[in-house]
Amino acid sequence: MNDHVYKHIELTGTSADGIEAAVGNALAVAALSVRHMRWLEVIDTRAHIEGGRVDQWQVTVRIAFTVES
Repeated sequence: MNDHVYKHIELTGTSADGIEAAVGNALAVAALSVRHMRWLEVIDTRAHIEGGRVDQWQVTVRIAFTVES
């Protein structure tokens, strides 16, 4: 196994379809401009309430990617 150096970014993805979809949305947008993503950590989970029901999930993730040398 090679030694790696990682850089982290934090993003908040949202979705009306659930927590996993919100994470997937954040990851999909990050993949447009970030290469070599290796792992993510869920930092925070929130929900927007409308009419007494969850309207939108908001999930903050920390995504790590390897730094190119």
